[in-house]
Amino acid sequence: MPVHRSRALFAVLATVMSLATASVARASDNSVPLLSALFQDHAVLQRDRPIPVWGHAAAGQTVTVSLGGGQARTQADARGRWQARLPALHAGGPYTLTAKTADGSIQTVHDVLVGDVWLCSGQSNMELPVKRTLNWPAEVSGANDDAIRMLIVGKQASVTPRADFGTPVAWQKPTPEATAEFSATCYYFARELRKRIDVPMGLIDDAWGGAQIQAWMSAAALRTAGGYDIALDLLDQYAHDPVAANAGWGRQWETWWRKRPQARPGDEPWRPQLATAADWHQAPPGLGAWSTSNVPALTGFTGMVWFRSTVTLSAAQAARGATLAMGLVDEVDETWVNGRAVGSAYLDAAREYRLPPGLLHAGVNTIVVNVLNTYGDGGMLGPASARALHFDDGSSAPLDGPWMYRVVANPLGQPPLAPWLSAAGLTTLHNGMVAPLGNYAVRGTIWYQGASNTGDAGAYAGLLRAYRRQMRAQFGNDMPLLIVQLANYGPAPTQPAESGWAQLREAQRQVAADDARSALAVTIDIGNAYDIHPANKQELGRRLARVARQVVYGEHVPSPSGPVPLSVRHAGDAVVVRFGQLENGLVAHGADDAIGFELCGADAGSCRYARATIHGDTVILHAPDAASATRVRYGWADNPVVTLFDGNGLPAGPFQLPIPSPGASHE
Repeated sequence: MPVHRSRALFAVLATVMSLATASVARASDNSVPLLSALFQDHAVLQRDRPIPVWGHAAAGQTVTVSLGGGQARTQADARGRWQARLPALHAGGPYTLTAKTADGSIQTVHDVLVGDVWLCSGQSNMELPVKRTLNWPAEVSGANDDAIRMLIVGKQASVTPRADFGTPVAWQKPTPEATAEFSATCYYFARELRKRIDVPMGLIDDAWGGAQIQAWMSAAALRTAGGYDIALDLLDQYAHDPVAANAGWGRQWETWWRKRPQARPGDEPWRPQLATAADWHQAPPGLGAWSTSNVPALTGFTGMVWFRSTVTLSAAQAARGATLAMGLVDEVDETWVNGRAVGSAYLDAAREYRLPPGLLHAGVNTIVVNVLNTYGDGGMLGPASARALHFDDGSSAPLDGPWMYRVVANPLGQPPLAPWLSAAGLTTLHNGMVAPLGNYAVRGTIWYQGASNTGDAGAYAGLLRAYRRQMRAQFGNDMPLLIVQLANYGPAPTQPAESGWAQLREAQRQVAADDARSALAVTIDIGNAYDIHPANKQELGRRLARVARQVVYGEHVPSPSGPVPLSVRHAGDAVVVRFGQLENGLVAHGADDAIGFELCGADAGSCRYARATIHGDTVILHAPDAASATRVRYGWADNPVVTLFDGNGLPAGPFQLPIPSPGASHE
């Protein structure tokens, strides 16, 4: 399944934030502001609850913070970190936030509003800016609501939780320039919500294209979800000994390769003694992107390719400490030297892998690279001059010998991915982009993610529930979660089939349905068959605001997210599905009958399209052998053809439900 491309470097070094918009006067070390970077000019703080505020000061220093007539006092700990809790305020402002210490240090932040703060997180569809949406020039030219404030968290992956942001952050007013670059989903949601909820809105754009949900989860949440202990232990090791961790991860990867259904005994391409077989071919000089290789087997190829080459070293070279540099690889590599795994990275991070002492030897040394590409173009991008062994004495040995390649033609499924791989890793984005938010008070989270997990959709419901628990532990146990269901994408189906996208949508539906503080925004009708990033984010914003009005603000909305199935039952030779949350009844668009329903048996491949007629709040399904059906599905495809709506124009979302035996019903 496609994994979206993100173009960002993996980074693990901390940088010190400076505040460009807050006025700061320090009597001592003025390189570190008193207040965390979240608290600066134009910020929005959460209304109607105590307001946590924190920052840095000299160890043991007393810090006093004040806002809107309220005040709190605290003391910095031995590391210089402090946190205070200001009294709750109703919506309003602008206010001035002040922090000062007993030694005369002071920081003042101006134009602070109190309202509702929303954390907007996920992958590329959440990251997609306003300037890539419908009619965007007109949208940004009208962006002038001073009560909306926006903050973008810069991309930062980390193998351990960070206390501070890796890149500077700033609250911005919605000028045309700032709005054009901001998350469209987040902005259009707030703009629509402000029509009904007249309070300031603070928006935090915290997204990374191509990210799997596991990257946004803490280590504790993943251990609770289960199945990640070995990888998380290796991640812990990677933080202090990446060479050993890479070798350990390589053993995990090799085990996966040997267990594939297509595995052949002895087929271990990373082994130096592997003879060049008939399925290895000479690669184009310089390697590069597959699309420009002029090799028919690689042009347009999506999947996995092995590459191998050799380098001959003298005894003196082999005895030196060395780093293997491979340049850019798209999108995931697993790399071996003389049969030992030495590294793995994701997307456009330039590969530089430290080699353990004693791995190199005099004579011929073998370099093997497995390249996995799941979306768009792939390959060892280089440039060719970037591929070399760099020795600790400053000399180098270029890897300019001939390279061989081998295409892995059979479908493999996705291999395990190293836990430190930025957007494809475990905990990496939580550590770098969520942990620095601390316990900043927020009203709720909007979650727009899932495309990168469609290859293992069966695990998604458990992960999403664990993510929800984690976010509530950090930001408050009553925090609402608004989930954006995956939009339709790809070719339309011609017959019933299994679909990882549909299975993941069902997980999203179930997770939203089992919690009173969660809601689902259905998007099955506003996607784009040819673009995984649909441009109609305005309608998505309206739908998110609609579900928020009911779940978050307690407003009665007759049909917050469109028709939802309430029950299913056999009725003679038919199956009857009853719907609720209707506004102005059920309607079928473009036909007398509703399209998109299937009746299924227990086995995969047993589904058949059903004729669906609308009667009031029910849909009656007819198909051959309907009386023996055990499941009903609707909208079950990557890009299903669906026509069932309510009279208000909201679609019924995809679902799968069991059909109870006669005499029972599913409620």
